[in-house]
Amino acid sequence: MSEDHTHPHSDDKRLLWALTLTGGFMVAEVIGGVMSNSLALLADAGHMLTDTVSLFLAWLAARLSRKPADKLRSYGYHRMQILAAFLNGTAFILIVIWIGYEAVQRFIDPPQVNALIMMPIAVLGLLVNIAAFAILHSGDHENLNIKAAVLHVIGDLLGSVAAITAGVIIYYTGWMPIDPILSVLVALLILRSAWFVIKQSSHILLEGTPDDVDVSNLKKVLSEAVPGVIDVHHVHLWSLTPKRPIITMHVLIEKNCQYTAVLENLKQVLKNNYGIEHSTVQIEMDGNCVDDPVKQGRNK
Repeated sequence: MSEDHTHPHSDDKRLLWALTLTGGFMVAEVIGGVMSNSLALLADAGHMLTDTVSLFLAWLAARLSRKPADKLRSYGYHRMQILAAFLNGTAFILIVIWIGYEAVQRFIDPPQVNALIMMPIAVLGLLVNIAAFAILHSGDHENLNIKAAVLHVIGDLLGSVAAITAGVIIYYTGWMPIDPILSVLVALLILRSAWFVIKQSSHILLEGTPDDVDVSNLKKVLSEAVPGVIDVHHVHLWSLTPKRPIITMHVLIEKNCQYTAVLENLKQVLKNNYGIEHSTVQIEMDGNCVDDPVKQGRNK
C-alpha cells in the first residue's frame, strides 16, 4: 500500500477546480429552477449547493491532513479526510430525504414546468458536471475524501441527465409527473453510494479492522513466516485512513532466540504482506534473548 500523501498537492488542485466549477454554476441553476418551476432542476441545484459546501470541506480537509503531528494530535490530522467523507455522505442522505418529500408533494399537486427554460440550463449543468467529474476522477481513487467528492459530482451529473430527460418528455408530451419521478430515481441511485461512503468512513472512525486484512490469517502468517515465533495474540488493528493501517500486538517467541532478528522479520512481513508500516510489537519469552536485554518491541 502506498501512502495517502502520494499526490497531495494535485488532489488539492482537483478539489479546488471542482469546487470552482460547481459553485460558479450553482447560482444559474437555482435561478433556472425557480423560473421553470422544475423539481428535477431544483433538486440538481440543491445537489450543487450542498456539493459546493462539501467540496470546500473536502478541499479544506485535504489541506489540513498534511499538518504535522503536535502535542494534542500525535497521529497528525489525517483523520480530517475521513471526517469530511462522513459528513459529505450524511449531507447527501439529507438531500435525498428532501427530494423525496418534495416529490410526494408534486405527485399530489403537479405544477406546470417550463421545459424551454429547464432544458438549456440542464444541458449546461451536465457539461459542468462532466468537467468536474473528469478532474476528480483522475485523482487518488483510494482516497475516501476524493471518493466522497466524486460521489457528490456524480449525483449532480445524474441530476442534470434527469432534468434534461424530464424537460424533453414534458416538452413533447406535457406529462408533468415525469419531473418528480426522475428526481426520485436519481435520489435512490445516490442513496446507495452515499450509504457506502458513510459505512466505510464510520468503520474507520470507530477504529474498525481494515476490510482487506484477516486478523486470524495475519496471526497464522506471522507464526509460520518468522522463525522463533510461537504465538501471536492481543492483536489490535485499525486505520487512520484506508491506506494508513496501524497494528499493536504481543508475540511469544522461543527462549534463547535472536530477539532483534525476530522483531525485524515481523515488521518486514507486516510491511510486505499487509502494507502495515506503523507497528508496535511487544515481545514475550520464556527465557533470555541472545542479543538484546530489552523485552519489548520498538515502535517504528
